[in-house]
Amino acid sequence: MKKDPVRIPACFDLAQTLDCGQAFRWWPLPEGAWQGVAKGRVLTLWLSDGEICLDCPLEDFEAVWRSYFDLDADYDAKRAQLSTMSPVLDQAVRFAPGIRILRQEPWEALCSFIISQNNNIKRIKGIVERLCKGWGEAIPGTPFHAFPRPEALAEESVEGLAPLRSGYRAKALIDCARKVAGGEVDLDFVAKAPVEDGRAELQKITGVGPKVAECALLYGFHKTQCFPLDVWMKRAMQTLLPDFTPEDFGENAGLAQQYIFHYSRLHPELF
Repeated sequence: MKKDPVRIPACFDLAQTLDCGQAFRWWPLPEGAWQGVAKGRVLTLWLSDGEICLDCPLEDFEAVWRSYFDLDADYDAKRAQLSTMSPVLDQAVRFAPGIRILRQEPWEALCSFIISQNNNIKRIKGIVERLCKGWGEAIPGTPFHAFPRPEALAEESVEGLAPLRSGYRAKALIDCARKVAGGEVDLDFVAKAPVEDGRAELQKITGVGPKVAECALLYGFHKTQCFPLDVWMKRAMQTLLPDFTPEDFGENAGLAQQYIFHYSRLHPELF
């Protein structure tokens, strides 16, 4: 007999959080529901009567999803603090107030943002899904696969990863897997170390430059002072907030980046 879903207050927007470019294993379902895979588990979410319903046992919610959705953080306070900094930033916050920064598994986030280089969200999702189906362990009772472990990729060749259709990124994925599996890059160290040391550790990997390292630190290690900058974000900052630097946003820099990125992506007329 199917159990009732776990219900929580509607403290985040499903589409704004799950489809804003920070995670790549979430898909929209009919009638506003979303389904995704994280940390070896499958979850379906939907909105009902002002609450978010999570189709999972209560023990999974407490063990995995409470942390994953960063539910213990006070996003009302974060939004209020950022909104006072600039009328433009206030407008961006009000445009997508339901965004939260997910606490993803570090290894998956690192690989996902290696794949994300010079890529669009639809194609990133396709590559990630082929990677999981080809090298990840099947999740019992579902058609899904977990994200592959480093060891599953470390023995691969560029030719072996050809089915991913990931282009030059295959070489970086293999180098990443080998260095993580072999201990040359220590993800536990990155989690505990100051941000500057974590950046240096991640950039030992072929194909991991400042942007990929910053994304991995923010979305995989929850270093919320990180502010990924690419050509698009530099342009957005110059246009919308020319007097600000990422450091000005402090511990909420990563959240500010998401508000600015989302607002800019959906308002191309500003550029």
